[in-house]
Amino acid sequence: MDNTISISNLERHFQRGEMDVWALRGINLTIASGEFVALVGPSGSGKSTLLNLLGGLDRPSSGELWVAGLPLHDADGKARTAHRRHRVGFIFQSFNLLPRLTAVENVAIPLTLAGVSPAERTARAAAMLQKVGLGQRLDHYPAELSGGEQQRTAVARALIHGPSLILADEPTGNLDSTTGAEVMALLQALNKEQGITLVVVTHDADVAAYADRVVHLKDGQVAELTVNNPPSPVTEEHVSATGNALSANKAQSRLSLADTVRSAFRNLGRRPVRNVLTAAGVLIGIITLVAMV
Repeated sequence: MDNTISISNLERHFQRGEMDVWALRGINLTIASGEFVALVGPSGSGKSTLLNLLGGLDRPSSGELWVAGLPLHDADGKARTAHRRHRVGFIFQSFNLLPRLTAVENVAIPLTLAGVSPAERTARAAAMLQKVGLGQRLDHYPAELSGGEQQRTAVARALIHGPSLILADEPTGNLDSTTGAEVMALLQALNKEQGITLVVVTHDADVAAYADRVVHLKDGQVAELTVNNPPSPVTEEHVSATGNALSANKAQSRLSLADTVRSAFRNLGRRPVRNVLTAAGVLIGIITLVAMV
């Protein structure tokens, strides 16, 4: 499977009152299948905007953006949702773990959305946590995990559905330097061993040093490209595994409403009066998810 990312004259601007605010201007970039790329630059340089476009979370104002043969610049909401669900794994600076769910339950969330049976998703989530070195922490809640363990849990969740592309936004931003280095070593190993394309947004030169190539952004434009290492090779095993995961997820694409409601309300805690507005918001979110499937 060719997971090449091809970007041509990509632009994104936002309307604020009568003013156009430009986030990206004329971006031209190709990311090879299986490559590890770091996006660096000062605040406001367009790093996160570009990451959001790659993940199908936003649409460009103009230009072309192709990911694995999909024209994201021209894709409708349904196609972009499928792209996020089947091809992309997201890792965030703040971990985004649900505090009332255990590590294994947090990792299993994408499989819940894909309609995978409870027994299978628990087994797969446990195996993935074992893979990232957390096999003894399956039933621990986020508050019982260190920062590094929480980020490893987030990495496991990003990998659980067999994505071919991982997008990480400041993945070490909330970690000390030693723990951050451990997380980056894990991501680099996954990239090299499984051929997963990895795009990391960072302001940290030490983090960028793990990448094959560094894209320096300034004022929404590519200011410089730096090569650290040759691209990591794509393995046949990863291609096969990704294809199998895509097929399995597409075959079970209906959201399990009962399971999602159960998880959501477990996360609310035991103060129903205090959380009534939160509950309403959760239900609205669930309805939105059902509509997206």
